[in-house]
Amino acid sequence: MIGFYNYTVILTYISLLISSVGIGLAAAGRPFEALCCLLASGVCDMFDGKIARTRKKSTEEEKRFGIQIDSLCDVICFGVLPASVGISLASQAPALDRGVVWALSALYILCALIRLAYFNVTEETRQATESGRRTYFIGVPVTTAAVVFPLVYALSLLLPAPIAPWLYPAFILITAVVFITPVRVRKPHSVGLVILGLIGLLEAALMFYLLLR
Repeated sequence: MIGFYNYTVILTYISLLISSVGIGLAAAGRPFEALCCLLASGVCDMFDGKIARTRKKSTEEEKRFGIQIDSLCDVICFGVLPASVGISLASQAPALDRGVVWALSALYILCALIRLAYFNVTEETRQATESGRRTYFIGVPVTTAAVVFPLVYALSLLLPAPIAPWLYPAFILITAVVFITPVRVRKPHSVGLVILGLIGLLEAALMFYLLLR
């Protein structure tokens, strides 16, 4: 079989499968469950890089494959899935202009794709000229979607009806813009990743609480 199947990419593949289920759930009108899949994919993304770095004898092809497959999966997990949730929510809110939400979702996926392609190019160049780990990103990483959109969804459950349906589409637009805005973002290390993980758990708990109250 073509491709690489060592343990360094298994978690990335699992993340993609989880998000594929999430897209199906969004299409079935179950945005809450879809966002849980988004959170789970975010957890996978937190650890796949650490696992990949434990392999010391990777070939150049394996390293390049790892960069490409991670970004390709991220397009689905943190690009298509959040956009699918937005479309699902729009279908349940008669006050929303669905054409606008579809257009914003398409723009969001495009910006996520551009951001990831740019990362691939710059990361391959960086690895060819220097050693060590990347310390910062140019543009907000698309993986922040795993933290942003569950929180936005939870907040939308607290807002009054005239405003709530527009919150998620508004953040679709905002995050699309920041993906391709050339700002330097410090890469989180161990403590930062733990904090992000705790935030994800709190968001999941908040969504459950608001849905069950």
